[in-house]
Amino acid sequence: MRRKLFAAVLAVAATAALTACGSGDDPNVLKIGTEGTYSPFSFQDGGKLTGYDIDVAEAVAGKLGRTVEFVQAPWDSLFAGLESKRFDLVANQVSVNPERSQKYSLSQPYTTSDGVIVTKSDNSAITGLPNLTGKTCAQSVTSNWNKVAEGAGCKVEGVPGFVEAITLLKQGRVDATVNDNLAYNEYVKTKNDTSVKIAGKTGETTKQAFAARKDDQALTDQINKALDELRADGTLAKISDKYFGVDVSK
Repeated sequence: MRRKLFAAVLAVAATAALTACGSGDDPNVLKIGTEGTYSPFSFQDGGKLTGYDIDVAEAVAGKLGRTVEFVQAPWDSLFAGLESKRFDLVANQVSVNPERSQKYSLSQPYTTSDGVIVTKSDNSAITGLPNLTGKTCAQSVTSNWNKVAEGAGCKVEGVPGFVEAITLLKQGRVDATVNDNLAYNEYVKTKNDTSVKIAGKTGETTKQAFAARKDDQALTDQINKALDELRADGTLAKISDKYFGVDVSK
């Protein structure tokens, strides 16, 4: 009887072990959520996911001795995916603000950028935030820049990302979009598009970081250590120069 009971216990344990192995929770794999549509930070190039955030994330994972598995999702669902443990980390120019710092475990910043107001080149009515009152802005509704636009009195038209915002702007369906200067500069450089311009600045300098769950501070501590090492050995500066020609990691 005891042997049968012991055998049954072993069978249950084996089944549980197989279930765990099949869950895909490999401690050597770091699952990272990212858009994959936000150039030059996270985008597709010839069918391959690449970008500034992607390169930095892979460099960090290398310091941690872990393999990266990127999970692409729209910006508006990235944090829901993080909270539901679909992935361990969000790498997608997550702006540091009090609300996010309270809700998530944020790493030290690895990007610094300035907020800008983008309009069509022939628009002379908008030169700063006060001019956005009563206008319509295309924004990712959960982004930090959306709050800036709303705070300036702009009616927001929700879009998945910066490229879609520019499309609505060029079509004349919105008056402006608020974003960071790095995204705008890379867009103009890549597309050679003279139909849009920086009409003004928001006066805000933002810092971007990796976001982990609040209960995963240990991972954030490891990431911070890796970022310190990557900054010291010049890796972050090299990645920055590759995409922007300047060091945006300071």
